[in-house]
Amino acid sequence: MHAMHEIRIDLHSNTTLKRTNEPITCGVPFPKGMLRDVNLLGLFDDAGHRILLQARVLDQWSDGSARWVLCDWQASATRYSLKLANPDANGTRHFPEVLSSTVLESGQVRASVRITGRFQSNDQVPFLPFAATIHWFVGSPTIRCHFTIHNPSKAEHPGGLWDLGGHHDGFLKELSVRIGWEGNSQSNGVVNQSVDPATPLQPAELPFEIYQDSSGGANWRSSNHLNRNRVVPNTFQGYRLKAGETQQTGLRATPIVMLDQGDKHLALAMPNFWQNFPKAFEAASDSLTLSLFPRQYADLHELQGGEQKTHIFYASFGHDHVTEEPLAWTRDPLIPIVDPAWVASTGAIPSLTPRSHDAYQQLVDAAIEGANTFTAKREVIDEFGWRHFGEIYGDHEAVFHKGSTPLVSHYNNQYDAVAGFGVQFLRSGDVRWFTQMAELAAHVIDIDLYHTDHDKAAYNHGLFWHTYHYVDADTGTHRSYPKNGRVPPHNRPVPGGGPANEQNYAAGLMLHYFLTGDEASKEAARGLAQWVIDMDDGSKTIFRWLSRGPTGLASHSRTPDYHGPGRGSANSISVLVDGHRLTGERKFLDKAEQLIRRCIHPSDNVAGRNLLDAENRWFYTMFLQSLGKYLDHKCELGELDVNYAYARASLLHYARWMAEHEYPYLDKPELLEYPTETWAAQDMRKCEVFQYAAMHSEGTERERFRERAEFFFRYSVEKLLTMPTRTLCRPVVLMLSNGFSHAWHVEHPEEKAPPPAVAISDFGEPERFVPQKAVAMGRFKQGVLAGGVVGFMALVVIVLRWII
Repeated sequence: MHAMHEIRIDLHSNTTLKRTNEPITCGVPFPKGMLRDVNLLGLFDDAGHRILLQARVLDQWSDGSARWVLCDWQASATRYSLKLANPDANGTRHFPEVLSSTVLESGQVRASVRITGRFQSNDQVPFLPFAATIHWFVGSPTIRCHFTIHNPSKAEHPGGLWDLGGHHDGFLKELSVRIGWEGNSQSNGVVNQSVDPATPLQPAELPFEIYQDSSGGANWRSSNHLNRNRVVPNTFQGYRLKAGETQQTGLRATPIVMLDQGDKHLALAMPNFWQNFPKAFEAASDSLTLSLFPRQYADLHELQGGEQKTHIFYASFGHDHVTEEPLAWTRDPLIPIVDPAWVASTGAIPSLTPRSHDAYQQLVDAAIEGANTFTAKREVIDEFGWRHFGEIYGDHEAVFHKGSTPLVSHYNNQYDAVAGFGVQFLRSGDVRWFTQMAELAAHVIDIDLYHTDHDKAAYNHGLFWHTYHYVDADTGTHRSYPKNGRVPPHNRPVPGGGPANEQNYAAGLMLHYFLTGDEASKEAARGLAQWVIDMDDGSKTIFRWLSRGPTGLASHSRTPDYHGPGRGSANSISVLVDGHRLTGERKFLDKAEQLIRRCIHPSDNVAGRNLLDAENRWFYTMFLQSLGKYLDHKCELGELDVNYAYARASLLHYARWMAEHEYPYLDKPELLEYPTETWAAQDMRKCEVFQYAAMHSEGTERERFRERAEFFFRYSVEKLLTMPTRTLCRPVVLMLSNGFSHAWHVEHPEEKAPPPAVAISDFGEPERFVPQKAVAMGRFKQGVLAGGVVGFMALVVIVLRWII
């Protein structure tokens, strides 16, 4: 006897193309304890036919059962059932040099290999490194390639200002991929091309070229595209197609180009071709070329230090039969949708329920419906081109802008919009959420992360902030601090800075990995967790000669001397928990617990923290949310130990204070510099803190916390609905990730978290943390007083040796 569990998976398409054996990859969650052997999974179409399935575990529950499973198959239908049979209680031309290759997947449906190497000139001078992940599909002549070019040098950032034109930036005239046939042919190839989905394949004369110079949008010359010389190099609107002696132009191309020569066949396609301009396809009698960075552009292509770019394209080396028109499916690949009710039931995403139809959802859906959707906002500043596509326009920063052209501001995943998009996709099955999630994740990984080992540990592999408040990005691109920026209202210069703990989000990248199996997302999320450890490591700084203690860069918020509950420590703890879940590496959880003890204590003088100073301390609620996330993780691990007890007691201590003193921010607008809609959205965090506290409390206190959670949920939603600015970027992003859990807590009023397995009545005195720099400077001064000039010079020599 076997108990059968059936999971519905629908495949979404924006077109009516008929598909035959289209490759599908889909992450599917499972409840704790259900699945221990992926060989028990079977995939069936609506007619009951079993489909060849490849399955691999991406994430496990603490008992070893599968939490997320990556499924691969080839689809000819639009609905499938995944069934589990559970046993019963029984310039210079540079050429690629391959340095390594790694098999990532080797299954019955799909195989993947990652190749790494570098470009070098004929005289063996190395240039930029590259990586290519190539996917093969059983029975198909088509491959999918993810090609990444990377500048590993550190960027120049004098005075903390990060702009184009640095001496360590990499400049390319052209980067192209060519496929063709070896040897001389007796006949010329025949080219067929389709410039966009509305245009069928048609013959084209040689030589053939499609070149996309700009987005083709109304704002194609936006200052968003300034180069290092503060010039917009885009020369015309849209694309140009040349075939023999003829030429035509258009706005937005997504081409398919085919070349036939006798019984030989080649084809190339690139999704999001125009969105990642400039791009070009070319065809000769014996080859096809895709220019990722085309020579036709009126400028060099600049990769900033620590920047990379990944392009995805398809190449076919035979007749592709997925759709009637070869490779047409690559323009609109099927998107798998796992039944939202099933996803919620697994608990793989804590406190998740299927999409509701209420006022909260109305606020959230502003991102995808109505006149102010995030995709529509891209057109305002032309948020397109290879460096910008996928980014969210930070239109909330432009509310005070008075210029004749739009203010350019990049959001850089603040408050983890990637996670918000992913959660809303799983709740609703609406593929618009998934599309934005995937596009933003790709952008964050390539552009917003600082891919270098050669800067200081506080910056290496960190996440750049959003564009500085109310300042135009100018030549600072997505690196927050432009040298030409001026801060209103007094027109002062941008102060400068760099990646920091208060801008660090990994949960969305982790979820993207679970949904897609994309190793780049996993590596990025783990890298952000490692960044927390590295930035706090005193052995990696110039002060190590005087102190090896922690720097405090992982725990401070707002000012270098504040190491209490704050945004910086909140992000660090949250990301470390994600790092532990992704890898099982204990160092991440150990570091999270160290930071918790550094920043909070069950007997803190909460009033002395001055938490009602909203401008400077509002973010303590973020910390308490991260504390709740940590407690959930420890519960799932079954680690109800002293660290669990400490964090739980700290959460309840602060929640009790909140219940007596917290109020909606906009009730006292005179205390706020800018009493905007963002404050109403931030109030939703208080709801979530009280929800966590209620899970860990009993009796009348539990009911008091539940009442406060309900109050702040209702206030946040109702207040935002009265504000015309509720559809601006920041309040919408805040609501994407905060507030969706409310429905689950309403539906599960009896759910409680387990108490600690140890009884502790005294946690000792709060830790007094002193950052490494303060310790080092104190010792330096003592050394000078004790050793006079000789001691001072000895210390100078040590520091100079370290620098050299």
